[in-house]
Amino acid sequence: MSLFFNIVYFCWFASEVILNRVLRAGQGDKQPAGKHSLTYIWVTVIICTIAAVNISQRSYFPIIRSAAVGWAGICLIILGMALRLTAIISLGRFFTVNVAIREGHTIKQDGMYKYVRHPSYAASLLSFLGFVISLNNWVSLLVVFVPVAIAFLYRIKVEEAMLSAGLGDAYTAYKKRTYRLLPGIY
Repeated sequence: MSLFFNIVYFCWFASEVILNRVLRAGQGDKQPAGKHSLTYIWVTVIICTIAAVNISQRSYFPIIRSAAVGWAGICLIILGMALRLTAIISLGRFFTVNVAIREGHTIKQDGMYKYVRHPSYAASLLSFLGFVISLNNWVSLLVVFVPVAIAFLYRIKVEEAMLSAGLGDAYTAYKKRTYRLLPGIY
């Protein structure tokens, strides 16, 4: 790995830590009881990322035998970071890292949210995909992407249940005309 790769990894991780500290729901926000989806995501990410890096350093199961694959992965991380930031800025004060409904919460239905209900999660998953592609190791890809995707899908389930309960028929109608993560696919 090059210094540039390590800088990108650091910036990506640091941005998530900062978001996690700054954009939490407040005391007055409605939050689901007993749901710890954010903790599940963080534990999964940390364990799987450490395992994937160790695997990639100790074994060689290349996705493609080319240095270009690492650079493609780095580009996906950066693209994912940019899309996630765009989604967060677009959602504005209604974005929180933990599942919550804020006072005056409305459904965002323009921009990315016109097509995808969870563009921030989609962008995060794109960054994770980029990370494992940058490691250029099939085993690392499976060790990170599958468990992280499962953790995010659980998180989406928790969030959609809360939004359906809190925003009612309007959210149900929004769900019918949009996709969860990938426009036209899922």
